[in-house]
Amino acid sequence: MKALTWQGKRSVSVENVPDPVIQEPTDAIVRITSTAICGSDLHLYETLGPYMHKGDIIGHEPMGVVVEVGSAVTNLSKGDRVVIPFNISCGHCYMCDQGLQSQCETTQVKEKGSGASLFGFSELYGSVPGGQAEYLRVPHADYGPIKVGADLPDERYLFLSDILPTAWQGVKYADVPKGGTLAVMGLGPVGQFASRLGKHFGLRVIGVDPVPERRAMAERHGVETLDFSKGVADELREMTQGRGADSVVDAVGMEAHDSPVAAFAQHAAGLLPDKLAQKAFETVGVDRVSALHTALDAVRRGGTVSLSGVYGGSATPMPLMHMFDKQIQLRMGQCNVRRWTEDLLPLVEADADPLGVMDLVTHQVGLDEAPAMYEKFQKKQDGCIKVVLKP
Repeated sequence: MKALTWQGKRSVSVENVPDPVIQEPTDAIVRITSTAICGSDLHLYETLGPYMHKGDIIGHEPMGVVVEVGSAVTNLSKGDRVVIPFNISCGHCYMCDQGLQSQCETTQVKEKGSGASLFGFSELYGSVPGGQAEYLRVPHADYGPIKVGADLPDERYLFLSDILPTAWQGVKYADVPKGGTLAVMGLGPVGQFASRLGKHFGLRVIGVDPVPERRAMAERHGVETLDFSKGVADELREMTQGRGADSVVDAVGMEAHDSPVAAFAQHAAGLLPDKLAQKAFETVGVDRVSALHTALDAVRRGGTVSLSGVYGGSATPMPLMHMFDKQIQLRMGQCNVRRWTEDLLPLVEADADPLGVMDLVTHQVGLDEAPAMYEKFQKKQDGCIKVVLKP
């Protein structure tokens, strides 16, 4: 089959690789019909290369049609149309029972001290082959895959794999008071959905992003927007009676703009041999934290900051005195995708499309064009906000 493979920093290519096969009774094989490029994929493309291996199949936002199931899979049949959550969870361990599927004890990558295994996301999360390919082996298919209807287009359902539940969890964790103000840092795909969900919940939403096309997309859905600048926290306070937003969702993460020192540190760490680079990432603050620090500045006293953006440096500096003084609540974590499925399915299937899932994709191409789209997406060229690949 054809699959998109990691070859090195800023280098991915479509290669012919062996077809996946059933390895465990709880496996399924899915023929991929749509698979998206995620902002988290850019971390592998640029920043987290020391954890990657040449030839790794990437991608973690796929859906398709079941072509084979293992002997223990009774909930799926050949021909079923399914969305595949990006985290791999068993559904029956202690963590899954708590609704913390991203911490699944069955698939935790214990040798790395990491949570549940993820599709296509480096040795930090199990080196499981990903979904930017023609076929995908799905472990724990007796629980994970989301069975969907046959009538609506893929784009109605595809984002249930990651970015829509990630945005939902981010807004839920933000715990915005009824009728309050939610600020969203970053209007990439997760930020777009977080903003729309805020509006869906009856909140005032202010989105912040330096890219005009992203601000324009958010404005189509009733979101107020601001350009990202060093004074944006002051602007947010001016818009909220001098207090700041009740809650802030940081949908940016480790590759924020306007952090030249951290950008240099990321680049320097990436030049080290893999084991040394891994140690640098795990022990040194190499994240670009301008968006996070702005969120902490812009939230009101007693407010909540919810992190949906991914950060990597365990020693990333935090303004703890300022946070303590403001009595800020901080919530974060990988999305527990299956926890939110039943909440989101009716919304993506509704005739009115209340979350605008059909107004997100800006580029739809074949798998062979994926390498060019990675570059375009990273550089934010050609109005690129969300790319869907069609294997």
